[in-house]
Amino acid sequence: TVNCLDQHVEKSPDRVAVIWERDEPGTAVHVTYRELLDLTCRLANTLKKYGIQKGDRVAIYMSVSPLSVAAMLACARIGAVHTVVFAGFSAESLAGRIMDSGCKAVITYNQGVRGGRIIELKTTVDEAVKNCPSIKHVFVAQRTDNKVQMGDRDIPLEEEMTKAASVCTPESMDSEDMLFMLYTSGSTGKPKGIVHTQAGYLLYAALTHKYVFDYQQGDVFGCVADIGWITGHSYVVYGPLCNGATSVLFESTPVYPDPGRYWEVVQRLKINQFYGAPTAIRLLLNYGEEWVKKYDRSSLKILGSVGEPINNEAWQWFYQVVGEGRCTLVDTWWQTETGGICIAPRPSEQKAEIVPAMAMRPFFGIVPVLMDENGKVIEGNDVSGALCIAQPWPGMARTIYGDHQRFTDAYFKAYPGYYFTGDGAYRTKKGYYQITGRMDDIINISGHRLGTAEIEDAMADHPEVPETAVVGYPHKIKGEGAFAFVVLKEQTAHVDRIKEELKTIVASKIAKYAVPDHILVVKRLPKTRSGKIMRRLLRKVVTEQSSNMGDVTTLDDPSVVKEILDAYQKYKAKSSS
Repeated sequence: TVNCLDQHVEKSPDRVAVIWERDEPGTAVHVTYRELLDLTCRLANTLKKYGIQKGDRVAIYMSVSPLSVAAMLACARIGAVHTVVFAGFSAESLAGRIMDSGCKAVITYNQGVRGGRIIELKTTVDEAVKNCPSIKHVFVAQRTDNKVQMGDRDIPLEEEMTKAASVCTPESMDSEDMLFMLYTSGSTGKPKGIVHTQAGYLLYAALTHKYVFDYQQGDVFGCVADIGWITGHSYVVYGPLCNGATSVLFESTPVYPDPGRYWEVVQRLKINQFYGAPTAIRLLLNYGEEWVKKYDRSSLKILGSVGEPINNEAWQWFYQVVGEGRCTLVDTWWQTETGGICIAPRPSEQKAEIVPAMAMRPFFGIVPVLMDENGKVIEGNDVSGALCIAQPWPGMARTIYGDHQRFTDAYFKAYPGYYFTGDGAYRTKKGYYQITGRMDDIINISGHRLGTAEIEDAMADHPEVPETAVVGYPHKIKGEGAFAFVVLKEQTAHVDRIKEELKTIVASKIAKYAVPDHILVVKRLPKTRSGKIMRRLLRKVVTEQSSNMGDVTTLDDPSVVKEILDAYQKYKAKSSS
């Protein structure tokens, strides 16, 4: 926090640190570096008063706001480890993360506000902490005027902060001490707590923010990501604040109160760099250009895309319509595990070419390599393979909390001596990198990474569903959607009821965005003789490449393929009618 706050307060205390673009249109709140330091210190002293110490874990379940940023920085200031849980996650997801990390406290709001709707945050936290003995206190801030139930361990946060001192000496930390944990999906069911440490992470976030976006002092940096994701950690909070920037906190949605919201905000706040997700761009593109052209976007210099590979149509619309063909568009590739951007078109030589929909150039110190199936490095250009990184960089994750074995297995076992990203990539004739997508059972829904096993585990809790398999399929807006194949115990007439129940289970066990778009009931799943489900075949069915099924000889009973294809064709015919 000294790098993010104190150093700037000494030189320019009245510089705006964050502009909170609240959900209610046109009600932006400007917070200076001095004010943010004051908030952070009071919050830090409140945490200390209630026994939070260096090394303790604290869960933050809040929507984007100056207070949620102060909560992250307050933890950092006292040496506590924050784990921010996206405020759209269910009580069960929140409880799982609290228990895995052994959190001592939760910081939350009475309610959240998003897209004009109220989100019951405190109620969700109450439900979650019922099963979490490690939680000693729940700090509750007020986002709305509505009263919520307060129990024995609940502490009204702002009330306590007004009583607290506004000076808090920062804890002295080692460069490799933990700064935060952030949970992300893996290819097995349980989310993993990715650990980032102090110095390397902050350095990498700050440098990538400065050079990829060509951030200049006085610019207004607009990253519209939620703090619940790594993008919000690195490019809403840590990177920009370390660089003394003015960072926008966007609480709303791209279509509230109408599809012009982003561009109205750009005009009103005079945003210079706009960093968002392809899924939002694809959504807005459907509403047409008039919503963009209605607003003055002349302040924009750089556009950025994050979360998934951007398709050509969305890239062109973002570049030509939003950026009027005059803003540099950086398609950035990185991961929760990398801490910051690893491959992006900039920095580069001035005016160097940018190929649409391609991440292109590795950042300083990033050495990408492509590997073949036999674990050999693929040399030369115009080649595809598994994307690995050949040497360490400051922002890389250090471990998975409480499970270092899983960390080494997931990232360093497949290609010994290299970090395996889990993505496939193509290196062009000119030597640029294009990311082609995940190589494992992980799908990317609206830029959010989700292991298909996680959805399967949730659905398997239904008493009438012995088996499920989930695969990703291309989705016009979300990039990918989830398609579930389920086997029922009895051939029952209540198929529709069971489908609805499955959707409810997934929403309550994970989150609404994880609910499959399609659920198809089949008699059985395609399995190898050893009992492994061949998801590859199911993917071919839903992407309609069934003429090219590849090798099915390892299947226990190859006739299952035709059975599933018939069921899929029937389902499709029924859906379209």
